[in-house]
Amino acid sequence: MPVIEGCKHELEITVPVSDIQAETERIVADIQKRAKLPGFRPGKAPASLIRQRFSSEIRQDVLEHILPKAFRAKADEEHLQVVGTPNVTDVHFHEGEPLRFKAEFEVMPVVDLNEYRDLPVPYIEPEVTDEQVTERIEAIREQKAEYVNEDPRPIQDGDYAVVHLKSMSSVDGDPIDNDNMMLHIGDPETMPEFSENLRGVSPGEEREFDVTYPEDYAQERIAGKTVRFHVDVTGIRRKELPELNDEFAKDLGDYQNIEELREAVRKSLLADAQYRAQQEAKDKLVDELVNRHEFPVPETFIDRQIEMTVESRLRAAAAQGIDPRGLKLDWEKIKESQRDKAIRDVKASLLLERVAEREAIHTTNDEVDREVQRFAKSEREPVAAVRMRFEKDGTLGRIANRIRTDKVLNFLFEHARKLAS
Repeated sequence: MPVIEGCKHELEITVPVSDIQAETERIVADIQKRAKLPGFRPGKAPASLIRQRFSSEIRQDVLEHILPKAFRAKADEEHLQVVGTPNVTDVHFHEGEPLRFKAEFEVMPVVDLNEYRDLPVPYIEPEVTDEQVTERIEAIREQKAEYVNEDPRPIQDGDYAVVHLKSMSSVDGDPIDNDNMMLHIGDPETMPEFSENLRGVSPGEEREFDVTYPEDYAQERIAGKTVRFHVDVTGIRRKELPELNDEFAKDLGDYQNIEELREAVRKSLLADAQYRAQQEAKDKLVDELVNRHEFPVPETFIDRQIEMTVESRLRAAAAQGIDPRGLKLDWEKIKESQRDKAIRDVKASLLLERVAEREAIHTTNDEVDREVQRFAKSEREPVAAVRMRFEKDGTLGRIANRIRTDKVLNFLFEHARKLAS
């Protein structure tokens, strides 16, 4: 069994005449049952006539059945873990002679685990400061703010102008037409042209002016463009923040006073910081694991990983309203640019699987059930219906794999050697 390169292998396979004859007779009998030939009732045409009339179809069917069957038998005999579909060449198929062919294919690489415990990783246990707690509580106050109508007067900095905003010049897509829109006058987040042209204007008045948007503006259809707007000022509002006291804490949940709220916020911030720090450390542990192991990766796995990455990005683009069909993708360039990362991702996946096997880390049915129930609850669907759909489309298996991978990463982190820098 020659090894061509890396995970690529080649087999030369011979199928004896007796196997060819048996398969041919089976196919002839099958065609004989359904063939409709003049002068014969279905199933009564002689086999010799069937062989003559359907010689091309018989030959093709024999090959389609014999080739994969013979290949699988030979691969099993050689104890090979075949990856993907073999490329069959040099087919020698003649009447009364054994069938011979070559098959080029890839096999699962042999991954011999080196040390994976006590891997070094930079990690410092996060801390939460009083300033961070105060900043988060202020953000909550901002979310709970109320906007109170002011009596008509000239607009000044700090006011929230209530306007009806209409675009007068053309923009990509539908014209801009926003009624009851609030503009925070003088705020750095507000385009300067709005503040300059609406400062001193009173409710009931109108203005028309140009606004030039920067090239990196979030809304792509107006980024880098100058848009003329007609603005009707309909009111003025001021923002009132809730008072920071025990009543504020009670309104937010099961807190008796502001100190309980601060403690809950501190715990939430710490949990978030720990999660981010541990995720970063786990990424570095995977890099360390990959760097310590050298083995070939099947091209089939690399292509599949790149396809998954591209599909994920296309779904993200579609979620942002971009039609993926309008994107012109150069698959060869994509493969070239994504190849190194795909190889790393595939190696990481194979190594994490080996660690899971070595440490007997598995996903339990209860863990999968909890994920299915969580999804069903969020989508307000029956659990049984979600499970049936997930079983059918393979999502259930992906959930199980993800849970197992998370458990392996937790294991590596728990047994890692944390470095202060």
